[in-house]
Amino acid sequence: MEAPLLERMREGLLQKQDNLTEWLHATPLGKKKVLLGPSTEQSVHARLDVIDNVISKADSKTLGKCEVCHEVVETELLEVDYTASVCIEHLSKEERRHLESELELAQDVQKMLLPQEVPNIPGLEIAAYSRPAQIVGGDYFDFVDFSNGFHGLAIADVAGHGVSASLHMASIQALLRTLVPINESPAEVMRQVHKLFIHNIRFETFVTFFIGAFDSSTKTLTFSNAGHQPPLVLHNKKSKKESVEMLRPTGAAIGLVEEALFAEKTVELRKEDLLVLYTDGITEAVNLQNQEFGRERLETLIRQWLMNPIKTLQGAGIKPGQTILEVGCGTGFSLYRRQS
Repeated sequence: MEAPLLERMREGLLQKQDNLTEWLHATPLGKKKVLLGPSTEQSVHARLDVIDNVISKADSKTLGKCEVCHEVVETELLEVDYTASVCIEHLSKEERRHLESELELAQDVQKMLLPQEVPNIPGLEIAAYSRPAQIVGGDYFDFVDFSNGFHGLAIADVAGHGVSASLHMASIQALLRTLVPINESPAEVMRQVHKLFIHNIRFETFVTFFIGAFDSSTKTLTFSNAGHQPPLVLHNKKSKKESVEMLRPTGAAIGLVEEALFAEKTVELRKEDLLVLYTDGITEAVNLQNQEFGRERLETLIRQWLMNPIKTLQGAGIKPGQTILEVGCGTGFSLYRRQS
């Protein structure tokens, strides 16, 4: 392997190692539970073990050596999976077909343009607002339809701030816009995103991610939550359900654990219900007394919004580093309100 590539891979792996180690030591237990979903810290340690093993191979100059012919594995393969240890020519037809598909997908990701437009979804009133902590940031929300016609609603947050986080998020956005239109399942999209990024040398951090598929005929939202702050569903006063429903994580954050499983859940959005997707810049904002805003204050604030038109709330009180998406049925903040 060429020395510059080996050194770049080693530096990237050391950065991944530092990020995960710091996360294990510095993250409060409550936030760890949210990010990990149903996984445990042991899963993060397993990921660190894989990284340690690859760094050892890089130090001994054996990283990227084919186990069959002992030649160097193709560069394009190593860049999307640094654990690769077999040349393309030694793969089975099925393995080669899958690899070629993933490589083509990776090329598409680089070519995709950034989106942005709030869609007109029958029965929903929608507003979205994002304000990065710096000039650019890692918060992201989007709307992309699934192959079965269900309306996709997504929000994500890359760990970190600034240009580095924004570049990672641009890749996540492009990947989402590639995968959602060819899938019907939010959980399957999560699985594919995780698989493409977990061993990618260019991806040095992790991402919390929420994807929902709204069925306008049944007024239900099927979702998969990869360690993201639980979106809130505020049910109208006439509903028999609890007034606030939390859409808790169904899997770990993308890139956080080695082996990740992503489940799906479904929630019904009744008339005048309000769905709120947000990033941790909202709940972790602090005042002059160093007190966090917190989820309880967020719920109180949103209750005040229930009877107001969604679009009049767009950006209200949102500070740098925050994203919210609101759907009034109905994230930054996204708001969605069910209208009919």
